[in-house]
Amino acid sequence: MEIQEEILKYIDVQYSYRLAKKMEQFYSNEALGFRTAGSKAEFDTGEMLKKEMEDIGLSDVKKEAVTVDGWEFKKAVLCFTGKDGKKKQIQLGAYQTSFVTQGFQEFSLVYIGRGTEEDYRGRDVKGKLVLADINQRDEWWINYPVYQAYLKGAAGLLAVQAGGYGEIDHKALNAQDIAGPEYAPGFSISRKDAEELKEILQDQKEIKVYLDADSQVKRNCTTYNITGCIPGKHPERIVLMSAHYDSYFSGFQDDNTAVSMMLGIARALKKSKFQFHNTIIICAMAAEEWGVADSNFDWSTGAYEQVFHVHPEWAGQVIADLNFELPALAHGTRARIRSCYEYTEYLEEFLSKLPVLAQAYPEETKVTAPIETWSDDFSMAIAGIPSMVNDFTGGSFMETHYHSQFDNDCYYDEKVYLLHHQLFALLIEALDRTAVVPLCFSPVMKRAARALENKKDLIELGLYEKSEKLSALLEQGEETAKEEYRLIAQYNSQYSSLLERGRTEEAEELFLKSRETEKRILKKFKKEQDIFVRIDWYGNVLYSHEVLLKNIQLLKGAAENLEEGKLSEGLRKLYQVDNNAYAFMFDKEVYSHFTEYVLNQPEDRLKWGYKRLMEHENLYDLVKNLLKKQGTEKPDFKEETDYLKYVCARQKGLFLKTIEKLCKEVENTFLDLAVKDKIQ
Repeated sequence: MEIQEEILKYIDVQYSYRLAKKMEQFYSNEALGFRTAGSKAEFDTGEMLKKEMEDIGLSDVKKEAVTVDGWEFKKAVLCFTGKDGKKKQIQLGAYQTSFVTQGFQEFSLVYIGRGTEEDYRGRDVKGKLVLADINQRDEWWINYPVYQAYLKGAAGLLAVQAGGYGEIDHKALNAQDIAGPEYAPGFSISRKDAEELKEILQDQKEIKVYLDADSQVKRNCTTYNITGCIPGKHPERIVLMSAHYDSYFSGFQDDNTAVSMMLGIARALKKSKFQFHNTIIICAMAAEEWGVADSNFDWSTGAYEQVFHVHPEWAGQVIADLNFELPALAHGTRARIRSCYEYTEYLEEFLSKLPVLAQAYPEETKVTAPIETWSDDFSMAIAGIPSMVNDFTGGSFMETHYHSQFDNDCYYDEKVYLLHHQLFALLIEALDRTAVVPLCFSPVMKRAARALENKKDLIELGLYEKSEKLSALLEQGEETAKEEYRLIAQYNSQYSSLLERGRTEEAEELFLKSRETEKRILKKFKKEQDIFVRIDWYGNVLYSHEVLLKNIQLLKGAAENLEEGKLSEGLRKLYQVDNNAYAFMFDKEVYSHFTEYVLNQPEDRLKWGYKRLMEHENLYDLVKNLLKKQGTEKPDFKEETDYLKYVCARQKGLFLKTIEKLCKEVENTFLDLAVKDKIQ
């Protein structure tokens, strides 16, 4: 308790707030901000953070080079004549594409609706700018209409957010990762400015506008992750804090406050003069928002490079990565720690023993799982580093202010910020009192078994027998994991007790005896990530058999719908299979590009998405054929039904092979009954 009180005493959120504001001084675009991958603004921010780490007394402060694709966005200004006859000049946002005009250049502008294949029918847009509505949250990502415009010969696309993001104000611009090629230009325009242009275009098919833009993507740039540390008694055992310092616009919440909180916590730990057993590493990550061109997995690039190429040895040394995102804002009615499954048991115990902290929420802090792909902690986890993040996806901020010029300190919540400082500072102190990394694999087993709970469905699909074998093994694995964790907790309790009583030599002896156990547990964590963790085509974290079973049920259901003549119901199911939603709205070349670049690019272009998706089912031609038959008299769906049955059978075969593989992996990795001997 004395140690906790000492650490809390030195937490100073005013220091962290001032540092977050100080980061805003570096930007590429004078009107809008932007501190992007490989840009001078990112470089200058890194230099400032390096000096700040040195000033607060961190050791071994350095810049660690990583290779990313860079983006420098200096300006995008559009001029046009309004309905009142006056000249208007407006600011545009941008996506990570290349478009340089060398001053104002004249273009024709046309409104193209939602920018789908159908919207271009009978339209000539060659060399023109096209204006399109987009809802990235509920419909499709920006890369699809941008690339569709490129293929139609447009000079570029201006996207107006029609819901989903930037909803706080009709003047809001938005920025997201493009997930497409840099040679297909895209910009963002506010609803206010787009409405004025649309009003003019009601009377004219197209109008003359003038664009002055300087947006440049450069592949294979060098940028830097900035690291420093608080040396501990054991340099080989590390607790990591991470947050990203690149940003869109001013980036106050996303992610200035996270970087400055990380340094604020480090500053408090240093001032407390507490001698840590673990070494604490602080890492300010570059290129989180975007960092690789024409890839579906174009964010979290700096983190991926850090743990897979710069410090691959961190897997096996880092017992926890505490990643931070948007920590100075209330997300819902309670704070949450979003964690990998293996840390949930420990974190719940940790929360139950906390002293009274800042009262920032009406409800108590909770733990949620799994981690998601939306932040750097996913790259950490699949590298073999158990990770967590302050959960930032609750509440309305993501739909309203996120990635817009309204991400500023107007919505700064000091009590929430203080709570997060206190919570994670004390978590670092608690982890310092563990001798064995406190991971429990029983929630992993439970999650894996959850997809196999519906016995009736599995019997109907002919998948029950092998699924039941895996279910039984997972149940055994869950019990084994519980026993393993009970012994780990017992061991850590003994270690902590020795430290509290000042019996440091005995504690150290206990710690040294546990090194092989910890090494084994961390290896098992990495293997578990490789065995189970997959993603779908929208970045959702699932397990391999879950993805396959979902597709099988959708394909079977769609085939049955077609046999019954229920075309609309069948199409709704096909819309959910892999990325086939995009077959409904975009032409084949668009669909093919954004399918093939996932399936047929090397690891260095796919980063954390490499081999994380299951086998793809291309239903483009089938979907288009079915759409053509809509509204026709007595349509015949036999050919499409037969093909869906064939595809479904193929997915069943893949499911059974996957189940067999998982059975072997669970037996070999998670049913080790000699736990007690290995821990002692």
